[in-house]
Amino acid sequence: MSSVASYIPLISGLSGYRSMWLKSDVSAGLAIAAVGLPSAIAYPALAGLPPETGLYASIAPLVAYALFGPSRKLIVGPDAGTMTVLAAVLTTLFADPGLTASRTTVAALLAMIVGGLCLAARLARLGILATFLSRPILTGFFAGISLSILVGQIGRVTGLKIGSDGLIGPVFELLGKLDAIHLPSLALAVSAFALLQAARIFRSPIPGPIIVVVLATTLSAMFDFEALGIAVVGDIPGSIPPLAIPSLAGISLQPLLLGAAAIFLVSFGSGIIAARSFSAQTGERVDPNRELSGFGAANIAAGLFGAFPVTASDSRTAVNLLVGGKSQIAGLVAAAGLLATIVFLGDWLRILPIPALGAILAATALSLIDTDALRQTWRISRMEFVFALIAMWGPIGLGVLNGVVIAIAATLVYLLQKSMFPRYAILGRIPGRDGFFKLHRAPDALAVEGLTVCMIQGSLLFFNTDYIAEKLRALVDDLPEDTRWFVIDASAIPQIDSSAAIMLHEVRAYMTDRGVALGLAELHTDALEMLERSGLIEEIGRPMIFASIEDCYHAFSLDGPISQ
Repeated sequence: MSSVASYIPLISGLSGYRSMWLKSDVSAGLAIAAVGLPSAIAYPALAGLPPETGLYASIAPLVAYALFGPSRKLIVGPDAGTMTVLAAVLTTLFADPGLTASRTTVAALLAMIVGGLCLAARLARLGILATFLSRPILTGFFAGISLSILVGQIGRVTGLKIGSDGLIGPVFELLGKLDAIHLPSLALAVSAFALLQAARIFRSPIPGPIIVVVLATTLSAMFDFEALGIAVVGDIPGSIPPLAIPSLAGISLQPLLLGAAAIFLVSFGSGIIAARSFSAQTGERVDPNRELSGFGAANIAAGLFGAFPVTASDSRTAVNLLVGGKSQIAGLVAAAGLLATIVFLGDWLRILPIPALGAILAATALSLIDTDALRQTWRISRMEFVFALIAMWGPIGLGVLNGVVIAIAATLVYLLQKSMFPRYAILGRIPGRDGFFKLHRAPDALAVEGLTVCMIQGSLLFFNTDYIAEKLRALVDDLPEDTRWFVIDASAIPQIDSSAAIMLHEVRAYMTDRGVALGLAELHTDALEMLERSGLIEEIGRPMIFASIEDCYHAFSLDGPISQ
């Protein structure tokens, strides 16, 4: 049983289940289904997919994650950010005139590939990828795509056919078609949006999207919105499609894989951030590697049932916690509730007006702009705020898919910027006290006569060797004439590569020409092995390699007089 439980976390998750929890799980599951229904129908429109695919993406993935996901409380489903990246990938793929597959087939294939990437990353223990896009960069990126989502609703809320792409084009096209706006559609959308904001401001016990969907559908039935020219959802199949593997026929594999990789990185990164944000409330420990299994299973299930990529859902998880869901049964009940909706309420969903869904998407887009997080980033680190703005500009200026590339590039540049200029400090001793202290931070510390100890804080790698070499040479040039030893405190140097080893060879020669001996102290094992292979340890000599700075100090005291 234990071996089976390791592959199916649901079994271990239900161990110790109490019958009194069932009521809470059923209530939470029904609430999840109710809250998830509006977004399930609305989100597919972002990618040009039929509304039923959103329902499929809210059923099969829930079951798969309940079976294979590690969290008892996390709920997966359609996500606005992931959908926007999916829309950009689909737009790129369908720019190829030779592509004959349907959008639903390609979306399902992308879900399958994203699921496969999740499982491959799980096998390689690459959960660390969840932190590759930092929180500030993701915050900026989602703020950017939220503006793209807002502009994308112009056609839905006005009844116009908008052909322009980008952020500015649709706005100018709207200004040129003001006379053609369908006023009943616009009035309905504005009213729905106002209702959503009122529900949020006054903290309605019933979520705003549910109120809007129920009220808009009721009014549509009473006043026949379709006859008034207001667009409606239309027919929705009364059952889920049969399980099938999407066909690759006629689809170019390379752009498909690249698109899936972009979706994987964004959806997994945002999904783990969502999981961690809720972990403080649930007390669950978030293991990104285990979450890869759950997300992988959820996406493969989505693909097999004709849906699209999914990730952790903030709103559905929040409802689960609010109502008091205790286990994965809440997710299974939610899936059953949405399945019943498809089977029994298809005619009711058919007359749901599109402008109301546009209002829901516009409100969702605004919620993606986390102004609190941006303000916090500004207070904590102006540099990270700049990178958040760069990530925001990507989707706005270059499109969502290029925005992913910009976000990744911004992350790499940020990492390089933090690593290219390692800090360093000269160390000295405080009379009457043991140990070494940074001279610039300890006013009582004094340099040891004849001995210079320099602490370098950061890895020595190919992209910062020139900077470090320049600083070391400058320090040597400014040494007092009686300096005999220059010792590098390597305790804060976790890595040294071959380029850095060559640089240290050159610096040692530079010091030798000036009558100064180079020493190294507190080398990490990997760094020591690298320098041994490069021959530097042999050049320096074992007596100048020290286990600690104190050992260095005592060796130097034996080599000559010390003034302290």
